[in-house]
Amino acid sequence: MRLIFLGPPGAGKGTLAPAVAEEYGIPQISTGDIFRKAVKNQTRLGLQVAAIMERGDLVPDELTTSLVKERLAEQDAAGGFILDGFPRTIPQAEALSGIQEIDAVINFQAGDEVVIRRLSGRQVCRACGAIYHVANMPPKRDGICDRCEGELYTRDDDKTEAITKRLEVYKAQTEPLIQYYEKLRLLRNIEAGQDVETSLRQIRLVLTAGER
Repeated sequence: MRLIFLGPPGAGKGTLAPAVAEEYGIPQISTGDIFRKAVKNQTRLGLQVAAIMERGDLVPDELTTSLVKERLAEQDAAGGFILDGFPRTIPQAEALSGIQEIDAVINFQAGDEVVIRRLSGRQVCRACGAIYHVANMPPKRDGICDRCEGELYTRDDDKTEAITKRLEVYKAQTEPLIQYYEKLRLLRNIEAGQDVETSLRQIRLVLTAGER
């Protein structure tokens, strides 16, 4: 199953992708993880990414696509994958079409008020990156990760002003992908303003329907 998870920040992609990946036995692949791995391993492309990020610039489409292509060529992605955070633009989507066929694009629909409520209450583990929410999915112990006992914190970009800016960027750059994949008949819409189990059931239903 070769999937793309699409939706605004805070729609639940990062929470649901690991569960879907485990259920289908495929890797979750995010551009953030790819960048960090490439920089850590000091690959040729990783050194280019490091230099760009040090300047505070965005990684260009061509370089991002090259890194994704390398990652998709790894053995664990041979049976399928979930792309989370890529593509973000139409040029990236067009480049991806020349690399891999996609079975479905899961579009997490969420209004601005849902996104702001979710992100402003989100906490992330400094050690392992696990995600929690103070209201919807709190840790067993306040401020401590259930998985590794690392410290939980609120990211600067999860503050209301930053969230509003991220939504503006998403609508300008990434929302056009919805129409792009709808025309290709790959889009599957999921209502994101629900609990995790309900969203998982919806994903199973749309994927099963697409296989018929």
